[in-house]
Amino acid sequence: MLILSMKNYLFLACAIICESIATSFLKASNGFTKPLQTIIFIIGISASFYLLTHAIKVIPIGIAYAIWSAVGIVIISLVGFFVYKEKLDLPAIIGILLIIIGVIVINVFSKTTGH
Repeated sequence: MLILSMKNYLFLACAIICESIATSFLKASNGFTKPLQTIIFIIGISASFYLLTHAIKVIPIGIAYAIWSAVGIVIISLVGFFVYKEKLDLPAIIGILLIIIGVIVINVFSKTTGH
């Protein structure tokens, strides 16, 4: 069962990566006016949801989505900072840290995570 669970977390990780790439290209698509960036977005978001469907076969959907959201927020915030030169103020950073702490609490203490 552990191997099956790990496989599902691998699906979730890949889904998060695809979604993060897609979201990065969503901004680059400039409102879907740039065809290549738009196509990359569509492929990435489609792949991410396909992979997510495999992850939630074992991982409860609420837990999977919490992890997806937290990790995605961190990745996209880093992309925004390094690629698009967007800045985060202290309240935004604190909010992101609270989201991460929430996901850690769910995964460490909740009995619904499928451990």
